[in-house]
Amino acid sequence: MAKKTKLNSIPNFPEPLEPRLLMARDSGVTPAMIRHAYGFDQITFNVGRRTVAGDGSGQTIAIVDSFDAPTIVNDVRVFDRAFGISNFDGNGKPFLTIAHPGGKPPVDANWALEVSLDVEWAHAIAPKAHILLVEAASDTTDDLLAAIDYARHQSGVVAISLSWGGDESPFEKNYDTVLTTPRGHIGGSGLPGGIVYVTASGDRGAPASWPASSPNVIAVGGTTLTLDSAGNRVDEIAWSGSGGGPSRIERTYSPDVAYDADPNTAFEVYDSTPADRISGWQVIGGTSAGAPQWSALFAIADQGLALQGHGSLDGPRDAIRGIYALPQSDFNDIVAGSNGFPAGPGYDLVTGRGTPFADRIVRDLDFLFV
Repeated sequence: MAKKTKLNSIPNFPEPLEPRLLMARDSGVTPAMIRHAYGFDQITFNVGRRTVAGDGSGQTIAIVDSFDAPTIVNDVRVFDRAFGISNFDGNGKPFLTIAHPGGKPPVDANWALEVSLDVEWAHAIAPKAHILLVEAASDTTDDLLAAIDYARHQSGVVAISLSWGGDESPFEKNYDTVLTTPRGHIGGSGLPGGIVYVTASGDRGAPASWPASSPNVIAVGGTTLTLDSAGNRVDEIAWSGSGGGPSRIERTYSPDVAYDADPNTAFEVYDSTPADRISGWQVIGGTSAGAPQWSALFAIADQGLALQGHGSLDGPRDAIRGIYALPQSDFNDIVAGSNGFPAGPGYDLVTGRGTPFADRIVRDLDFLFV
């Protein structure tokens, strides 16, 4: 059994870490629209004479959030029925597993809404991937790190999505070792492989926050995405709320990439957790929407690698290096807008390298690491 990291001596952040979500009132984008806009509906793999859909089969995405989401099983069924998505993974089993490594936690309605966003949209983008939802006992650093540590020791996990964060802390370098692949890890399709950590960059503009500032994660900034009625990308600019900037603690810059985040151009989510707010269909934005969907993108890339007999990508060794090695033509380069730092040609501190042409990124990542 792999040795687990000792966590109980690591200081907490001054305040609990927060979910990254923003609510809107108008209707949101659907899975079919966003899959088309970013090119997910163009991903296929050729295996002999067969053409295999890029849907995440054989891979597991872990989502780490805090507290209990008591209605998530039913909520995602409603979501799937509405958009014609299967409730089963590539192995024919129910796609969602829920774990409580610190014991079943109490309910928190805001975190439950975050869970609905994360699970439903990771599933929408990689519908045949398995999803492991790990509910931390609370939103303290210790409990969230313990939940990450649990997730990274589960066989099959190839990506871990973290849609939360907080202001940087002098202690954050102590946490970086948890955001790595354990020795001897078995990733997707039963193959030895790595784990990619994907996190939201924040929704309050500059400066950078943690865990987005960790050198071991892919941090996802935010855009305002405009689509036509067929789901074609018409325009995309930097969203003013996108977290980003140079870290005060680490030798890093955030974000690395970007995704639609503006609550005015955001995502349909179903959540029926009892709360003092609207329950049912809601439109949710924030950079937390991009983290699970970029995690799904990496799971699809890992599916392609597995079909060729190769293990899943490791975050620092493969995915981060790969993202910066890809040609700029694999990204929609965002050149307008600001979060305090201006967007511009090439890398910037609002949207990183840009938003995905997912089919190109999957193709070229797999080519780099085969």
